Amino acid sequence: MKVIRTVAAMQEWALHRRCEGRRVGLVPTMGFLHQGHLSLVETLKAHADLVVVSIFVNPIQFGPNEDFDRYPRDEARDLALLQEAGVDIVFMPSVAEMYPAGFQTHVEVEKLPQHLCGLRRPGHFRGVATVVLKLFHACVPQVAAFGAKDYQQVQVIRAMVRDLNLPILIIESDIVREEDGLALSSRNTFLTPEERQKATCLVRALQEGKAMVERGETSAVAIRHVMADILEDSGARVDYIAIIDPDDLEELELIRERAHAAIAAYMGRTRLIDNMRLKG
Repeated sequence: MKVIRTVAAMQEWALHRRCEGRRVGLVPTMGFLHQGHLSLVETLKAHADLVVVSIFVNPIQFGPNEDFDRYPRDEARDLALLQEAGVDIVFMPSVAEMYPAGFQTHVEVEKLPQHLCGLRRPGHFRGVATVVLKLFHACVPQVAAFGAKDYQQVQVIRAMVRDLNLPILIIESDIVREEDGLALSSRNTFLTPEERQKATCLVRALQEGKAMVERGETSAVAIRHVMADILEDSGARVDYIAIIDPDDLEELELIRERAHAAIAAYMGRTRLIDNMRLKG
């Protein structure tokens, strides 16, 4: 496994491998890796000859009151995990390398960010789209894998790839969960033991929403109400509960052919997200 820290060296490596007829895959991450990230690596191995994992905590997707400085980092641990996972290249650029002096160009997907987390975190998905496009240009992959826990993010990236005619296959990998159902997240490390125990309320609320649909409930309002009770009874502070169309993320009033549920809630100071397909 090799660590590359400059865009020029990363591009040179990737373009040479592609000229050799090798298929390059990318897993973009912000580090502090967990089994969810490693599952993306394993998924990608079925679609690529060589796997690149990028580690970059992207400052432009954090708002002024968010946790950029607090975001967990452990380079040595991450590299050891990736070595064991059989990754070929780790791309670890600095902020100055990704955003040199005078940087002024951004990528903005217009409609999809006007829902869910995009409404609570203005500019977040502009930062996500910008850094992902830059990582695509740096690593030159033919295929890239993203986790379904960040459901809205995957839809934004798919739209960007489609709209800008990028020759990259986007693979969405299933959410990886702890034994008690909590979705794996680097931010879970911020939870106290008590908060960690209560945090399963997110997946329990989603499971109950799905069960209601399976029992024939079609009212999104009724489902949201029950889900909110489950969250609040566990001490979570609800940011949003949304029943949405899986493609355009528009809120649904009645559930017909297809529906997806998404939650954001605070457990203590930590904002957690989760989602689940309810139907279709």
